[in-house]
Amino acid sequence: SGQKVCYGDFKSSCYKLAYFQDLSRRVGFQEARQACEFDGGSLLSLESEAEQQLIEKMLQNLTKSGTGISDGDFWIGLWRSSDGLATSSACPDLYQWADGSISPFRNWYTDEPSCGSEACVVMYHQPTANPGLGGPYLYQWNDDRCNMKHNFICKYGPDIFPTVPAGNPYDTSKPEDQYHVIATETGIIPNLIYVVIPTIPLLLLILVAFGTCCFQMLHKSKGRTKTSPNQSTLWISKTPRKDSSMEV
Repeated sequence: SGQKVCYGDFKSSCYKLAYFQDLSRRVGFQEARQACEFDGGSLLSLESEAEQQLIEKMLQNLTKSGTGISDGDFWIGLWRSSDGLATSSACPDLYQWADGSISPFRNWYTDEPSCGSEACVVMYHQPTANPGLGGPYLYQWNDDRCNMKHNFICKYGPDIFPTVPAGNPYDTSKPEDQYHVIATETGIIPNLIYVVIPTIPLLLLILVAFGTCCFQMLHKSKGRTKTSPNQSTLWISKTPRKDSSMEV
């Protein structure tokens, strides 16, 4: 969907669902991770069942938006970097969050993770698939090969604070619901400072130029005022000269 969604009553976290109907535009795990970081966030980490349910509601709204969005798993920020221990019984404990979170929350699908060469994790989103042993392939987690192409979910820090409660995420199909934002005093004042301070040298330069211009104009005005009548008429002779043409 490409829209950043924020929830004021869930630690002010913000999220973005990157869904691509064009399969050729879906990306591998590392590409998804870099895209989130370039956008100022990180691949989704999940800290609790409540946050898991929040993401599920976002995906449900995405499916109900009437845009034809359907199957397509989403990369989340859980992965395993220790390939040497991939076949160990301790494999599930080797997964870590890409953003450095130490959250122990997991929501594996039945018989997952399968480990082996599958070291990166997706959240299932296959509404049209027939249910398996663990039920529908929706919202549970599965480890997959990191070079597979999927959608992804980014998570952001508390940048803005919308009025939408976490339990009732807005419908992304309504343009008027895309941005319900309130600005806080602590967020506005630092921004104003960053804008005003760099302009001080420019204001001083303008003030100096204006003062210099005024001084020059005032100096010229005084010069004209001090000019004496004698000085201003030096080209006129004090003694009238007879015109030779008038002599008889």
